[in-house]
Amino acid sequence: MVKITENAKKEINATLQSPQIPAGYALRVGLKGGACSAAYLLGFDKSTPDDELFTVEGVDVLIDKKHLMYLIGVEVDYQLTEQGPGFTICKT
Repeated sequence: MVKITENAKKEINATLQSPQIPAGYALRVGLKGGACSAAYLLGFDKSTPDDELFTVEGVDVLIDKKHLMYLIGVEVDYQLTEQGPGFTICKT
């Protein structure tokens, strides 16, 4: 399903442990938009009835059931880029 690099795992866990993220939240990976203009979505959220919950590399990951087939092989990473540090999502 979704892959999470070691760098991303460290940042995700640190974020989930911060006081700004309420208890019970997990990493959400999904899609925003549709057809040719779809973009990957990454955030922290609570589960809904439309979600599947996966544990990937020790991280709880929420994926809307409608997005599952489009997210197979996606990798979440955390990198330092020219724009600064941040998460990246790409198809592997």
